[in-house]
Amino acid sequence: MGVLAVYGVKDASTLLYYGLHNLQHRGQEGGGMVTFDEHGQSYRYRGLGLLNEVFNDNIIAGLKGHMGIGSVKYANASKGGPENVEPLFFHHKSGNFAIAGEGNLVNSKQIAEYLEKHGTIFQSDTDSELLAHLIKKNSNEDRIDKIVKALNMVEGGFAFVIMTKSRVYACRDKYGIKPLCIGKLGDGFVVGSESCAFEIMGAEFLRDVKPGEIVSFDTNGLRSTLYSRFSRHRMCAMEYIYFARPDSDIDGCNVHAYRKEAGRRLYRECPADADIVVGVPESSLSAAMGYAEESGIPYEMGLVKHKYVGRTFIQPVQSMRELGVKMKLSPVRSIVKGKRIALIDDSIVRGTTSLKIVKLLREAGASEVHVRIASPMMRFTCHYGVDTSTPEELLCSHRTLEEACKAIGADSLGYLSPESTRDSCFGCADPCQACFTGNYPTLLYDDAITNE
Repeated sequence: MGVLAVYGVKDASTLLYYGLHNLQHRGQEGGGMVTFDEHGQSYRYRGLGLLNEVFNDNIIAGLKGHMGIGSVKYANASKGGPENVEPLFFHHKSGNFAIAGEGNLVNSKQIAEYLEKHGTIFQSDTDSELLAHLIKKNSNEDRIDKIVKALNMVEGGFAFVIMTKSRVYACRDKYGIKPLCIGKLGDGFVVGSESCAFEIMGAEFLRDVKPGEIVSFDTNGLRSTLYSRFSRHRMCAMEYIYFARPDSDIDGCNVHAYRKEAGRRLYRECPADADIVVGVPESSLSAAMGYAEESGIPYEMGLVKHKYVGRTFIQPVQSMRELGVKMKLSPVRSIVKGKRIALIDDSIVRGTTSLKIVKLLREAGASEVHVRIASPMMRFTCHYGVDTSTPEELLCSHRTLEEACKAIGADSLGYLSPESTRDSCFGCADPCQACFTGNYPTLLYDDAITNE
């Protein structure tokens, strides 16, 4: 998912809409916005689909106010449906508020059981609702103290934005697993999952939200509160490898620069005897450029991505499902025919897409296809919001390199090492690579929730 918030700006909903468009790659299942005007009146709208399917000019114009938060939803089989599209809005005697978040709480089951024992009834399956109920549980404290106490009860990788009628709060997990950054826009502020959202809004990047930090925006400007003395910089490596846009800077490292460096290191570790280098659009293109530059092998556009394939295209029979990759990618026959190809991709999850891409290139006349992956072998499940399936479904969880190569039909297969994955990142010295190494930065569950 992607989250975005603005404070102290005119026509907040319009800016949110454009900014969220630059975060659309983080979620295509749904989107929503909540705004407050200067009188404390709230306006909200959310729905399933891409942003241009959810919103139109009239809806955006009706979301009045100088402050607002928005979200795009990442498809997740366990948390689907319109009730889970954020931001969520809550009525409370101490003041109405809205919340949106991304990532995943690893102790959500224990938190839910704890809240249910105290009479809470849930309307969604979101971690944002869990945090909202934890905040409101402590109704006699100052709001910032409520948020601090609530955040110290949850564990995982997350970024939340919370909005009342007079203030916006931005919260990042104490491990720094999920990205969140701050920008300046005129006399106001913006905060979002990635800095690429700021450019289209006309905002200037200020800094990243620190791990374990709550940043608040109100008439007094920007204020910072650290809710935990424990903090680490364990940014999710998959943000650099796959999720983030190449024009984003995360924790001091540009995503495009990271991917190019990963591509260079990939060639040093896994050279291929090839005629051309081909990247799988879109997130692998930077790595393919780095691989080509380091190797001296020409980079060619051997695959073209179809930009206008509808996301709701229905494939009613198996014969149509087999055309799924062809609906998204086409080989450039005149480029790949008779060539030995070094095919660069960012990662392999289940391996089904890789198998079909290799098959496409062979059908287009490629003589050899050597697959090179600009990340390590994905062997473990992610617990922080990346939908990496169960371990049994992962291509490499139970296969050797040779067996994985055979499974996708390639002539050879090579992966980047965890060490080079780490060293390609100039801003984060120790990114989270739990899905590759099984070394999780957090506890995976917490049975110590008190029953006070």
